[in-house]
Amino acid sequence: MASIVSMAVPQDAAVAHQRSEARIAWMLVMPAMVLLFLFVLLPVVSVIVLGFTDFELGYGKFRFVGFENYAHLITDRTFRKSLWNTTVYTAIVAPVSILLGLGIAMLIESETKARSFFRTAYFLPVASLIVAMATVWQYMFHPTIGPLNALLALVGLPRPNWLGSSGTVLYSLSIIGVWQSAGFNMVLFLAGLTAIPRELYAAAEVDGARSSLDRFLLVTWPMLGPTTLFVITISITNSVKVFETVKTLTEGGPNKASEVLLFTIYQEGFVYLRVGYASAMTVVFLLILVVLMFLQYRVLDRRVHYK
Repeated sequence: MASIVSMAVPQDAAVAHQRSEARIAWMLVMPAMVLLFLFVLLPVVSVIVLGFTDFELGYGKFRFVGFENYAHLITDRTFRKSLWNTTVYTAIVAPVSILLGLGIAMLIESETKARSFFRTAYFLPVASLIVAMATVWQYMFHPTIGPLNALLALVGLPRPNWLGSSGTVLYSLSIIGVWQSAGFNMVLFLAGLTAIPRELYAAAEVDGARSSLDRFLLVTWPMLGPTTLFVITISITNSVKVFETVKTLTEGGPNKASEVLLFTIYQEGFVYLRVGYASAMTVVFLLILVVLMFLQYRVLDRRVHYK
């Protein structure tokens, strides 16, 4: 009997200790959970609910309209135009910035003397405020005094109105997007390149990988799989979320040729004050991001080697 009592006491003490640790863990996690609920989950739920209403900012009354806002999106020419512009912008900026970032990272990795200088120089666009740099880009793309058109005039090529023409404005914004994103991708690829063991290159060379291309295909590219997946995810997400350059440089013009999804949502919600309709657009925007993330991880994650 005494042995049974002596065994029960340590077990009770262990259970009490586990409960105490669980309470402490919940106390530590609770602030983060409250913030997550207040600033992430609650706003998302609010946007979803408002998407089914005709709520307008400044009016106290509103009514539930069901899927009327979403049905209107299908026939809304402005929404379809902004969706197309966002797709074109993302299709240009994401792959170009990824390839350019990888190329710059490999060049800097091979440089031993001025590595820190080039790494800082290429990362500067990421740290720069695009609103502050808007003046510089407006000068660069100016149709008469801009240096870009001056160079084209020297070789006898036509000088387009980069930001003022419907045919060139989206491509001009894409150039700015690539300039802004390539440095960030470069830093991520540099981290991935630094983590590759040097012994793998020596082993590949022993196995017959003599050229730089062979070493890249056999060692560098497979080992950069997790980094590449992350860079692709971040690049596509940031490209879809483009807003600052459009708002600062073009205001969606001319003739809505540069209007993108976030700018359209901003116009509907904060200019025209149609919060219900803007919320429906926001829900569609979030669904697009979720689908893109799902497809990326579904397709690419199977080809990534983490060890």
